[in-house]
Amino acid sequence: MLNTSAQFKDNVSHALADAGLQKALANSKPQFQSRRARAVAALPEFEALRDIGRDIKNHTLANLDFYLETYAANVERAGGQVHWCATADEARAAVLDICRRVGARTVTKGKSMISEELAINEHLERHDITPVETDLGEYIIQLRHETPSHIIAPAFHLNLEDWEASFRASHTDLPADRVFHERRDILTEARGKLRERFLAADVGITGANFLIAETGSSVIVTNEGNGDLTQTLPRVHIVLASIEKMVPTLEDATSLLRLLARSATGQDFSVYTTFSTGVRREGDLDGPGEYHVVLLDNGRSAMLGTEFQEMLRCIRCAACMNHCPVYGAVGGHAYGGVYPGPMGSVLTPMLAGVEEAGNLPNASTFCGKCESVCPVKIPLPNLMRHWREREFERHLSPPVLRRNLALWAYVARRPALYRLATRLAAGALGLLGRKRGRLARLPLAGGWTAGRDLPAPESDTFFARYAAEQRAGRL
Repeated sequence: MLNTSAQFKDNVSHALADAGLQKALANSKPQFQSRRARAVAALPEFEALRDIGRDIKNHTLANLDFYLETYAANVERAGGQVHWCATADEARAAVLDICRRVGARTVTKGKSMISEELAINEHLERHDITPVETDLGEYIIQLRHETPSHIIAPAFHLNLEDWEASFRASHTDLPADRVFHERRDILTEARGKLRERFLAADVGITGANFLIAETGSSVIVTNEGNGDLTQTLPRVHIVLASIEKMVPTLEDATSLLRLLARSATGQDFSVYTTFSTGVRREGDLDGPGEYHVVLLDNGRSAMLGTEFQEMLRCIRCAACMNHCPVYGAVGGHAYGGVYPGPMGSVLTPMLAGVEEAGNLPNASTFCGKCESVCPVKIPLPNLMRHWREREFERHLSPPVLRRNLALWAYVARRPALYRLATRLAAGALGLLGRKRGRLARLPLAGGWTAGRDLPAPESDTFFARYAAEQRAGRL
């Protein structure tokens, strides 16, 4: 996948001018927020569960080497094989080697953000292997040759008319006069098209929401059942997962599952929650003859022991982006990488480099909503602040920003000068906006006033008012 994070500002301009995208964002975002709120309200112990989830992930990360080794041993005990991959190139090579060895021509795929991180579809196609996305959202964007705009709702940016147009353009063997009355008609058509692909697939590839060290199991959650068909019908099942998906026990996995769906879609549990452990055993009615786990690092281990380790707690629920005002205005594609929203603003600079993705940590109002809804309490604003500091230290931020910060720092270190400057500024802005109570245009603040008015100060500075109240004996 081509990373365009460096073009974030241009991407944002296009997103804000895209009427179809703005319609989709307006329709979808409030639903995620209201569903999560209802699900949380119905579970009195939700806040306690957040603490439990945070502690499980912290414990796992502190002992990750032990749990990775335990997991690998249990996978092998169940007849599977673990492929240790330090880089994306190694992971792509591992998947291709498996597919070539078994003579695969068609590969079905369940939803997996790691497969997006690896750009595995493009890699397989270059070697004459056909990947077929079976998640409904992934299926439509594959037809449209697009990338996901959301980590749990890949087609978040599309409207119903986009689906209909794409299905008509791609499914030309079906009657041209067929009518799509409702979303069920879209589902029915997709189901018919995918059924033959499920049956023909030689290899099935899924992601993993969790890996369980205790049993060597992988866990996936879906609402369509496509993940089950992807991993049980083909003779080979490949799990793509990154190392931070590890949890110690089945009990830990179920605790995190109680958080996942509520935070993601507002459900108590996803419709399908599937645990896979190794190959088909004697007496099993279905299941793969080969079970492989491609375990990816790709920069994760470099985050351990650093200020960014807390990001590895992420369980990919997307609650942060569902509540982010920036994501809600521009959508996922504007971020230019695999992972959008607040979690992507922290993770992408680690994967692509702050030189490439330095714009993303700055794309935040720091309202703190992302941290307040995160099921494992990742301090996302603080982590974005760390990236801003690194960007500043490496002289990657714009010169005008650096000069302005240097000027502010000079004044802020001199209290008398700071109080004088702020009183003068507040007084001047109050005079300029005294008629309307707001400023429609302001020198040096055109980026703000181009899209909104700036409220004019109503009186003196806080410190001046505080001193006045003290002198009057009211404090």
